[in-house]
Amino acid sequence: MPKKEYPLQQLEHFLPAGAFQKVVVYLHHYRVHLSITRERKSLLGDYRHAHKNEHHRISVNGNLNPYAFLITLVHELAHLLTFEKYGHRVMAHGQEWKALYKLLLQDFLGRNIFPADVEAALFKSLHNLPASSCADEPLMRVLRNHDHPAERSTLVEELPEGTLFSIAGGRIFRKGKKLRKRYQCKEVATGKLYLFSGLYEVELAS
Repeated sequence: MPKKEYPLQQLEHFLPAGAFQKVVVYLHHYRVHLSITRERKSLLGDYRHAHKNEHHRISVNGNLNPYAFLITLVHELAHLLTFEKYGHRVMAHGQEWKALYKLLLQDFLGRNIFPADVEAALFKSLHNLPASSCADEPLMRVLRNHDHPAERSTLVEELPEGTLFSIAGGRIFRKGKKLRKRYQCKEVATGKLYLFSGLYEVELAS
């Protein structure tokens, strides 16, 4: 995946006001090599631990709004701290990671960094942190409100039942009924049924 390197000072443009100095402390202390990538549908950020003479490496999608960018970066920093403390002895998103992620998030709360709606959603998340920000649907909906209108994609949950939509790669589906938390959709070409999160980003198909 193509990555773009930025001088550290330019990182400030991707973060909400008031977050840069706090973030830089972590990046310098742990000697993090931070990359900003193009949009990745399957993940928002990624962490690779230091190996031999290499630095810790974190990548974050550059298309995220500032609040989503910061939350994703903190998520990946929590992986770094978990590795520093436990190595490979614990699960990637186990209780140890959740405890460190919670501590990191709390360091950015109550400081007028996040708008009130995002901060309220984060406080609720602290009680049971998911393994991925993408899995925290209430938080994702709130964060979406802060995307630039021109950059908002269509979500599966916004489409009327029976609507045709396409995903990356050109596969076309027809939206079906909601089953508990996901929507059952039929692939037009094969007739196979798939379950989609309501927050899955798609394009209308003609």
